[in-house]
Amino acid sequence: MNLKSLTIFILLSFSTAVCSLLKATAAACDAESLPDRRNLRPDQITVLINGYYESRIPLLQSIAATYAASPIVHAVLILWGNPSTSSKTLTQLAQNLTTGPISVIRQSSNSLNSRFRPHKSIQTGAVLICDDDVEIDISSLEFAFRVWGRNPERLVGFFVRSHDLDLSRREWIYTVHQDKYSIVLTKLMILKMEYLFEYTCGGGAAMADMRRVVDRERNCEDILMNFMVADMSNAGPILVAAQRIRDWGDPRNDYDENERLGLGEGVSEVGLSNRKGEHRKRRGRCITEFHRRLGRMPLRYSYGKLVNSVGEQALCRKGGKLVPCDHNVL
Repeated sequence: MNLKSLTIFILLSFSTAVCSLLKATAAACDAESLPDRRNLRPDQITVLINGYYESRIPLLQSIAATYAASPIVHAVLILWGNPSTSSKTLTQLAQNLTTGPISVIRQSSNSLNSRFRPHKSIQTGAVLICDDDVEIDISSLEFAFRVWGRNPERLVGFFVRSHDLDLSRREWIYTVHQDKYSIVLTKLMILKMEYLFEYTCGGGAAMADMRRVVDRERNCEDILMNFMVADMSNAGPILVAAQRIRDWGDPRNDYDENERLGLGEGVSEVGLSNRKGEHRKRRGRCITEFHRRLGRMPLRYSYGKLVNSVGEQALCRKGGKLVPCDHNVL
Protein backbone atom coordinates (compact mmCIF):
# COMPACT_ATOMS: atom_id res chain seq x y z
CA MET A 1 0.00 0.00 0.00
CA ASN A 2 1.53 3.33 -1.08
CA LEU A 3 1.47 6.49 1.03
CA LYS A 4 -1.49 8.00 -0.80
CA SER A 5 -3.57 4.84 -0.38
CA LEU A 6 -2.60 4.58 3.28
CA THR A 7 -3.63 8.21 3.88
CA ILE A 8 -7.01 7.63 2.24
CA PHE A 9 -7.52 4.45 4.31
CA ILE A 10 -6.75 6.29 7.58
CA LEU A 11 -9.08 9.15 6.69
CA LEU A 12 -11.89 6.77 5.79
CA SER A 13 -11.40 4.81 9.03
CA PHE A 14 -11.44 8.03 11.07
CA SER A 15 -14.55 9.26 9.27
CA THR A 16 -16.31 5.96 9.90
CA ALA A 17 -15.43 6.09 13.61
CA VAL A 18 -16.62 9.70 13.92
CA CYS A 19 -19.85 8.86 12.11
CA SER A 20 -20.50 5.91 14.43
CA LEU A 21 -19.80 8.06 17.49
CA LEU A 22 -22.15 10.81 16.32
CA LYS A 23 -24.95 8.33 15.64
CA ALA A 24 -24.50 6.67 19.04
CA THR A 25 -24.46 10.02 20.82
CA ALA A 26 -27.61 11.15 19.01
CA ALA A 27 -29.37 7.94 20.05
CA ALA A 28 -28.21 8.33 23.67
CA CYS A 29 -29.51 11.90 23.76
CA ASP A 30 -32.95 10.97 22.43
CA ALA A 31 -35.17 11.70 25.41
CA GLU A 32 -37.68 9.05 24.33
CA SER A 33 -35.07 6.31 24.57
CA LEU A 34 -34.19 7.13 28.19
CA PRO A 35 -35.91 5.80 31.30
CA ASP A 36 -38.36 8.05 33.09
CA ARG A 37 -36.27 9.75 35.77
CA ARG A 38 -39.27 9.77 38.12
CA ASN A 39 -39.21 5.96 38.16
CA LEU A 40 -35.50 5.48 38.90
CA ARG A 41 -34.89 3.21 41.88
CA PRO A 42 -33.39 5.03 44.87
CA ASP A 43 -32.41 1.88 46.78
CA GLN A 44 -30.04 0.28 44.28
CA ILE A 45 -27.17 1.18 41.98
CA THR A 46 -26.15 0.29 38.42
CA VAL A 47 -22.50 -0.65 37.86
CA LEU A 48 -20.82 0.44 34.60
CA ILE A 49 -17.49 -1.35 34.13
CA ASN A 50 -15.21 -0.06 31.41
CA GLY A 51 -13.62 -2.98 29.52
CA TYR A 52 -10.96 -2.77 26.83
CA TYR A 53 -8.00 -5.12 27.34
CA GLU A 54 -8.59 -8.81 26.67
CA SER A 55 -5.76 -9.71 29.07
CA ARG A 56 -7.99 -8.49 31.90
CA ILE A 57 -11.05 -10.58 31.04
CA PRO A 58 -10.46 -13.21 33.80
CA LEU A 59 -10.23 -10.44 36.40
CA LEU A 60 -13.19 -8.60 34.84
CA GLN A 61 -15.37 -11.69 35.14
CA SER A 62 -14.51 -12.06 38.82
CA ILE A 63 -15.13 -8.38 39.62
CA ALA A 64 -18.44 -8.28 37.71
CA ALA A 65 -19.69 -11.38 39.55
CA THR A 66 -18.78 -9.83 42.92
CA TYR A 67 -20.75 -6.68 42.15
CA ALA A 68 -23.73 -8.65 40.84
CA ALA A 69 -23.96 -10.62 44.08
CA SER A 70 -24.57 -7.47 46.15
CA PRO A 71 -28.20 -6.76 47.10
CA ILE A 72 -27.73 -3.05 46.37
CA VAL A 73 -26.67 -3.69 42.74
CA HIS A 74 -29.54 -3.64 40.28
CA ALA A 75 -27.48 -4.45 37.18
CA VAL A 76 -23.90 -4.66 35.93
CA LEU A 77 -23.17 -3.32 32.44
CA ILE A 78 -19.77 -4.14 30.94
CA LEU A 79 -19.05 -1.43 28.39
CA TRP A 80 -16.56 -2.95 25.95
CA GLY A 81 -14.65 -0.23 24.12
CA ASN A 82 -12.08 -2.17 22.09
CA PRO A 83 -13.27 -2.25 18.46
CA SER A 84 -10.70 -4.90 17.50
CA THR A 85 -12.07 -7.52 19.92
CA SER A 86 -13.82 -10.31 18.05
CA SER A 87 -17.52 -11.00 18.48
CA LYS A 88 -16.58 -14.55 19.45
CA THR A 89 -14.53 -13.28 22.41
CA LEU A 90 -17.35 -11.07 23.65
CA THR A 91 -19.91 -13.85 23.20
CA GLN A 92 -17.72 -16.14 25.27
CA LEU A 93 -17.37 -13.43 27.92
CA ALA A 94 -21.16 -12.99 28.09
CA GLN A 95 -21.68 -16.76 28.38
CA ASN A 96 -19.23 -16.96 31.28
CA LEU A 97 -21.07 -14.25 33.22
CA THR A 98 -23.83 -16.30 34.78
CA THR A 99 -24.06 -14.62 38.20
CA GLY A 100 -26.85 -12.08 38.47
CA PRO A 101 -27.95 -9.42 35.97
CA ILE A 102 -24.75 -8.81 33.96
CA SER A 103 -24.75 -7.57 30.37
CA VAL A 104 -21.96 -6.96 27.87
CA ILE A 105 -22.42 -3.91 25.63
CA ARG A 106 -20.06 -3.32 22.73
CA GLN A 107 -19.45 0.42 22.49
CA SER A 108 -19.83 2.09 19.10
CA SER A 109 -16.33 3.60 19.41
CA ASN A 110 -13.29 3.53 21.67
CA SER A 111 -13.93 7.09 22.85
CA LEU A 112 -13.49 7.47 26.60
CA ASN A 113 -16.51 9.77 26.53
CA SER A 114 -18.56 6.59 26.00
CA ARG A 115 -17.99 5.69 29.66
CA PHE A 116 -20.60 8.31 30.53
CA ARG A 117 -23.14 7.58 27.83
CA PRO A 118 -26.66 7.11 29.25
CA HIS A 119 -28.29 3.74 28.60
CA LYS A 120 -31.97 2.90 28.62
CA SER A 121 -31.25 -0.18 30.74
CA ILE A 122 -30.14 2.02 33.67
CA GLN A 123 -33.08 1.94 36.05
CA THR A 124 -31.44 3.40 39.16
CA GLY A 125 -30.81 6.92 40.40
CA ALA A 126 -27.18 6.12 41.21
CA VAL A 127 -24.45 4.79 38.94
CA LEU A 128 -21.04 3.36 39.82
CA ILE A 129 -18.41 4.05 37.16
CA CYS A 130 -15.44 1.72 37.61
CA ASP A 131 -12.43 0.16 35.93
CA ASP A 132 -11.99 -3.51 35.12
CA ASP A 133 -8.92 -3.87 37.34
CA VAL A 134 -10.09 -2.42 40.67
CA GLU A 135 -11.57 -4.74 43.28
CA ILE A 136 -13.41 -3.53 46.39
CA ASP A 137 -15.18 -5.24 49.26
CA ILE A 138 -18.95 -4.97 48.99
CA SER A 139 -19.46 -3.53 52.48
CA SER A 140 -17.33 -0.53 51.51
CA LEU A 141 -19.33 -0.07 48.31
CA GLU A 142 -22.56 -0.17 50.31
CA PHE A 143 -21.16 2.44 52.71
CA ALA A 144 -20.18 4.70 49.80
CA PHE A 145 -23.66 4.30 48.34
CA ARG A 146 -25.19 5.47 51.64
CA VAL A 147 -22.84 8.46 51.65
CA TRP A 148 -23.90 9.31 48.11
CA GLY A 149 -27.56 8.99 49.12
CA ARG A 150 -27.05 11.88 51.54
CA ASN A 151 -25.09 13.88 48.93
CA PRO A 152 -26.64 13.01 45.54
CA GLU A 153 -25.44 16.20 43.82
CA ARG A 154 -21.78 15.39 44.48
CA LEU A 155 -19.30 12.81 43.23
CA VAL A 156 -18.31 10.10 45.72
CA GLY A 157 -15.24 7.93 45.28
CA PHE A 158 -12.24 6.09 46.68
CA PHE A 159 -9.37 7.49 44.59
CA VAL A 160 -8.72 11.25 44.48
CA ARG A 161 -6.29 13.76 42.99
CA SER A 162 -5.94 17.56 42.95
CA HIS A 163 -5.49 20.48 40.63
CA ASP A 164 -3.05 23.28 41.34
CA LEU A 165 -1.69 26.38 39.64
CA ASP A 166 1.91 26.66 38.45
CA LEU A 167 2.40 30.40 38.87
CA SER A 168 5.74 30.45 37.03
CA ARG A 169 4.21 28.93 33.89
CA ARG A 170 0.72 30.31 34.46
CA GLU A 171 -0.88 26.96 33.81
CA TRP A 172 -2.82 24.37 35.77
CA ILE A 173 -1.20 21.13 36.89
CA TYR A 174 -2.50 17.73 37.95
CA THR A 175 -1.10 16.65 41.29
CA VAL A 176 -1.64 15.06 44.70
CA HIS A 177 -2.07 16.97 47.95
CA GLN A 178 -1.94 15.23 51.30
CA ASP A 179 -4.57 17.46 52.91
CA LYS A 180 -7.09 18.20 50.14
CA TYR A 181 -8.46 16.94 46.83
CA SER A 182 -10.67 18.16 44.01
CA ILE A 183 -10.94 15.25 41.56
CA VAL A 184 -12.46 11.78 41.99
CA LEU A 185 -11.09 9.17 39.59
CA THR A 186 -13.23 6.82 37.51
CA LYS A 187 -11.44 3.86 39.05
CA LEU A 188 -14.46 3.94 41.41
CA MET A 189 -16.87 6.88 41.13
CA ILE A 190 -20.52 7.12 42.23
CA LEU A 191 -22.73 9.76 40.62
CA LYS A 192 -26.36 10.35 39.83
CA MET A 193 -27.70 8.99 36.54
CA GLU A 194 -28.70 12.45 35.28
CA TYR A 195 -25.05 13.46 35.11
CA LEU A 196 -24.52 10.89 32.33
CA PHE A 197 -27.08 12.72 30.21
CA GLU A 198 -25.62 16.14 31.07
CA TYR A 199 -22.09 15.01 30.18
CA THR A 200 -23.09 13.42 26.88
CA CYS A 201 -25.85 15.75 25.74
CA GLY A 202 -25.65 19.01 27.70
CA GLY A 203 -23.33 21.97 28.01
CA GLY A 204 -23.71 23.29 24.49
CA ALA A 205 -20.73 24.14 22.31
CA ALA A 206 -18.28 24.49 25.21
CA MET A 207 -18.99 20.98 26.50
CA ALA A 208 -18.80 19.52 23.00
CA ASP A 209 -15.43 21.19 22.55
CA MET A 210 -14.17 19.75 25.84
CA ARG A 211 -15.37 16.26 24.89
CA ARG A 212 -13.25 16.63 21.73
CA VAL A 213 -10.24 17.33 23.96
CA VAL A 214 -10.91 14.00 25.71
CA ASP A 215 -10.98 12.23 22.34
CA ARG A 216 -7.82 13.94 21.18
CA GLU A 217 -5.88 13.16 24.37
CA ARG A 218 -7.40 9.70 24.89
CA ASN A 219 -7.56 10.77 28.53
CA CYS A 220 -9.18 13.15 31.05
CA GLU A 221 -12.83 12.07 30.82
CA ASP A 222 -12.88 11.83 34.63
CA ILE A 223 -11.47 15.36 34.97
CA LEU A 224 -14.16 16.69 32.64
CA MET A 225 -16.89 14.97 34.68
CA ASN A 226 -15.46 16.57 37.83
CA PHE A 227 -15.45 19.97 36.07
CA MET A 228 -19.07 19.57 35.06
CA VAL A 229 -20.37 18.33 38.42
CA ALA A 230 -18.45 20.97 40.42
CA ASP A 231 -19.80 23.66 38.10
CA MET A 232 -23.38 22.42 38.56
CA SER A 233 -23.22 21.74 42.31
CA ASN A 234 -20.68 24.35 43.41
CA ALA A 235 -19.20 21.66 45.65
CA GLY A 236 -16.19 19.38 45.67
CA PRO A 237 -16.21 15.56 45.67
CA ILE A 238 -16.34 13.25 48.69
CA LEU A 239 -13.59 10.75 49.50
CA VAL A 240 -14.67 7.52 51.20
CA ALA A 241 -12.40 5.02 52.95
CA ALA A 242 -12.58 1.34 52.03
CA GLN A 243 -11.97 -1.62 54.28
CA ARG A 244 -10.30 -3.47 51.41
CA ILE A 245 -9.55 -2.24 47.93
CA ARG A 246 -7.13 -3.61 45.32
CA ASP A 247 -5.93 -1.79 42.21
CA TRP A 248 -4.59 -4.56 40.00
CA GLY A 249 -3.61 -2.02 37.36
CA ASP A 250 -1.12 -0.26 39.63
CA PRO A 251 2.41 -1.01 38.31
CA ARG A 252 3.60 -1.39 41.91
CA ASN A 253 1.71 -4.70 42.13
CA ASP A 254 3.52 -7.94 42.92
CA TYR A 255 3.84 -9.67 39.55
CA ASP A 256 4.30 -13.04 41.24
CA GLU A 257 0.78 -12.79 42.66
CA ASN A 258 -0.60 -11.66 39.30
CA GLU A 259 0.94 -14.69 37.64
CA ARG A 260 -0.37 -17.01 40.34
CA LEU A 261 -3.88 -15.78 39.63
CA GLY A 262 -3.41 -16.22 35.89
CA LEU A 263 -3.44 -12.49 35.16
CA GLY A 264 0.12 -11.97 33.94
CA GLU A 265 2.12 -8.77 33.86
CA GLY A 266 -0.06 -7.27 31.14
CA VAL A 267 -2.78 -6.39 33.64
CA SER A 268 -0.76 -3.53 35.07
CA GLU A 269 1.42 -2.70 32.08
CA VAL A 270 -1.44 -1.82 29.74
CA GLY A 271 -2.74 1.09 31.82
CA LEU A 272 -2.16 4.74 30.97
CA SER A 273 -1.20 5.85 34.46
CA ASN A 274 1.92 3.67 34.68
CA ARG A 275 3.67 6.32 32.52
CA LYS A 276 3.38 8.75 35.41
CA GLY A 277 5.41 11.70 34.20
CA GLU A 278 3.81 12.06 30.79
CA HIS A 279 0.42 11.02 32.19
CA ARG A 280 0.42 13.90 34.69
CA LYS A 281 1.55 16.41 32.06
CA ARG A 282 -1.25 15.39 29.72
CA ARG A 283 -3.83 15.67 32.47
CA GLY A 284 -2.46 19.05 33.48
CA ARG A 285 -2.91 20.20 29.89
CA CYS A 286 -6.50 18.96 30.02
CA ILE A 287 -7.24 21.02 33.13
CA THR A 288 -5.74 24.10 31.46
CA GLU A 289 -7.74 23.55 28.26
CA PHE A 290 -11.00 22.84 30.09
CA HIS A 291 -10.52 26.03 32.12
CA ARG A 292 -9.89 28.06 28.98
CA ARG A 293 -12.89 26.66 27.13
CA LEU A 294 -15.26 26.95 30.07
CA GLY A 295 -14.00 30.41 31.00
CA ARG A 296 -13.84 29.67 34.73
CA MET A 297 -12.34 27.19 37.20
CA PRO A 298 -15.20 25.22 38.80
CA LEU A 299 -13.13 22.61 40.68
CA ARG A 300 -13.58 22.87 44.45
CA TYR A 301 -11.30 21.44 47.12
CA SER A 302 -12.64 19.00 49.67
CA TYR A 303 -10.98 17.94 52.91
CA GLY A 304 -10.98 14.77 54.95
CA LYS A 305 -12.25 11.26 54.38
CA LEU A 306 -15.46 9.56 55.50
CA VAL A 307 -15.03 6.23 57.29
CA ASN A 308 -17.60 3.57 58.06
CA SER A 309 -16.73 3.31 61.74
CA VAL A 310 -14.18 4.54 64.25
CA GLY A 311 -12.76 1.81 66.43
CA GLU A 312 -10.68 2.04 69.58
CA GLN A 313 -7.39 3.79 68.80
CA ALA A 314 -5.55 2.97 72.00
CA LEU A 315 -2.86 0.28 71.71
CA CYS A 316 -2.59 -2.78 73.95
CA ARG A 317 -0.18 -5.70 74.02
CA LYS A 318 -1.97 -8.95 73.16
CA GLY A 319 -0.39 -12.26 72.31
CA GLY A 320 3.03 -10.64 72.28
CA LYS A 321 1.89 -8.04 69.74
CA LEU A 322 1.05 -4.34 70.04
CA VAL A 323 -2.41 -3.98 68.48
CA PRO A 324 -5.52 -1.78 68.81
CA CYS A 325 -7.18 -2.67 72.10
CA ASP A 326 -10.47 -3.73 70.49
CA HIS A 327 -8.76 -6.30 68.22
CA ASN A 328 -8.75 -9.95 69.12
CA VAL A 329 -5.48 -11.79 68.54
CA LEU A 330 -5.69 -15.49 67.73
